[in-house]
Amino acid sequence: MQWEVVIGLETHAQLNTNSKIFSGASTAFGAAPNAQACAVDIALPGVLPVLNRGAVEKAVKFGLAIGAKINRKSIFARKNYFYPDLPKGYQISQFELPIVAEGELTIQLPPSTSSGQGYEKTVRITRAHLEEDAGKSLHEDFHGMTGIDLNRAGTPLLEIVSEPDMRSAAEAVAYAKALHSLVRWIGICDGNMQEGSFRCDANVSVRPKGQEAYGTRCEIKNLNSFKFLEKAIEFEVRRQIELIEDGGRVVQETRLYDPDRDETRSMRSKEEANDYRYFPDPDLLPLVVDEAFLDAARKTLVELPREMCERFEKELELSHYDATTLTATFDRAIYFDRAVMSLGNKNAKLCANWVTGEFSARLNREGKEILFEATRDKWLLVDPASQSSKQEDLPELPISPSQLGKLVVRIADGTITNNIAKKVFDAMWAGEGDADAIIEAKGLKQVSDVGAIEKIVDEILAANPGQVAEYRSGKDKVFGFFVGQAMKASKGKANPAQLNEILKKKLAG
Repeated sequence: MQWEVVIGLETHAQLNTNSKIFSGASTAFGAAPNAQACAVDIALPGVLPVLNRGAVEKAVKFGLAIGAKINRKSIFARKNYFYPDLPKGYQISQFELPIVAEGELTIQLPPSTSSGQGYEKTVRITRAHLEEDAGKSLHEDFHGMTGIDLNRAGTPLLEIVSEPDMRSAAEAVAYAKALHSLVRWIGICDGNMQEGSFRCDANVSVRPKGQEAYGTRCEIKNLNSFKFLEKAIEFEVRRQIELIEDGGRVVQETRLYDPDRDETRSMRSKEEANDYRYFPDPDLLPLVVDEAFLDAARKTLVELPREMCERFEKELELSHYDATTLTATFDRAIYFDRAVMSLGNKNAKLCANWVTGEFSARLNREGKEILFEATRDKWLLVDPASQSSKQEDLPELPISPSQLGKLVVRIADGTITNNIAKKVFDAMWAGEGDADAIIEAKGLKQVSDVGAIEKIVDEILAANPGQVAEYRSGKDKVFGFFVGQAMKASKGKANPAQLNEILKKKLAG
């Protein structure tokens, strides 16, 4: 039997306000346990919540960015459950009337090894609602007991709920990455997955191909890396299919992913909405968003990914594929944009080739990503698998956008060949200086002197009379042999166009 995978994601984005959603306590990460939990956060008798305007502004910005409906009136409700890290015995959230509804996000899937083709897909976003985070249970170093840190209690969250529109782990990861990029792009969340600022719950089910009804879903909680998200979904899909094919049935439940064993395991039976006994919070008035508030939020929005993509296509004359690839993540989009700006918007295609080609390949080989820290205007190197969360400890990116731009200029003006440029790039990455300094120090300037190239060609032809005879007898493929020998003799510095022209003339003979 053929099976179809059905996936929906619930994503918690921590809004980067300075204070909590219903109190004035700090949201800064890394403080001593319970040092940032005020009377409101720990639910002392008589305290009342006061809504943080900044959290509302950021939620509205997100809604505008995904083309969603902004509900002019939304309601905060009490979601009742009893965990040690929830001091009130309920979480303030939004249920029936969220602030954001009915948006969408377009994702780009890269070419697959099987089909060789990439594709775009639009994922519907059901809703995004404001809520407060719970505290954190700490199980280490307590000699069999659990400690409770309430610093995180009351931190503002935007919970973003997709429709079950994804049909593979790859699509789920692409959606999560696009969402992660967007919330960072519009400046509402720092996206630090190691600190828990951006985490996903995956709802996974399977059904026979062609069946309209959904299968029984399981929710995998608190996935804090794209790698774990992909692996957790792939394991859960295999588990459900094998279970059904062996005559069993999937039970609706909440599961956890264990990265050490690469498996999901049961956590608890899945709650339904009525289990939480939602009701409107009597301490909070309905949230009303007027037109002036919406207009103010619109004015703070930066150029969105789809708008930047259109600009790259129209103004820089990039292909749709190049433009969508470059704008797939916030940091690489800004990196390219700054690099091409340093070129006066010239040689954009060559610059795009280098960002998506050699630059991206180097990052992939080293297992690194780039991070733009806007507050310090610095470019940093990040290891996605590392649990380090201190940005001040991260190394700086060896090649800034403007430095890459200078390298592109030297390729475009013929100072160096594309092959030599790769050697210069490697030296730049190793910290040996900028492009001009390396080219000068290593004597890498392209040989464009006709006489020098003719001398090299004459020596190659004289040393290989057999291949010359083959070429002149009609075996055109031998031409590549001569090019390779000449480039080797010139240490890769011969001007390719001039070399080809001179070779053809000499061989025609």
